[in-house]
Amino acid sequence: QVQLVESGGGLVQPGGSLRLSCAASGSIFSINNMGWYRQAPGKQRELVARITPGGSTNYADSVSGRFTISRDNAKNTVYLQMTSLKPEDTADYYCNALLKATNRGWYDYWGQGTQVTVSS
Repeated sequence: QVQLVESGGGLVQPGGSLRLSCAASGSIFSINNMGWYRQAPGKQRELVARITPGGSTNYADSVSGRFTISRDNAKNTVYLQMTSLKPEDTADYYCNALLKATNRGWYDYWGQGTQVTVSS
């Protein structure tokens, strides 16, 4: 059984920073891309950032230059460093991994979500 567990969300003032973490655990054979998505109230879930096993990254235009995604392959963990946060960054943030569990095929796995609120 595979789980993705996020941590690091919370309340922060505009201009502040937060770091999200997401650790994958369980019977993992291999992990391909990992990423972060977000969903604001009344809006569709959107890609924030994605990172390949080799470290190549891509970002949504709205966060480029402010957010940095990274991963530790030895720990099956992905991070999202968020700086210069804006009220429009307020959303539930979800970790995603394209992952192959032992004796299973490749599937998308999701974390339970962590709330980020940017407000003064």
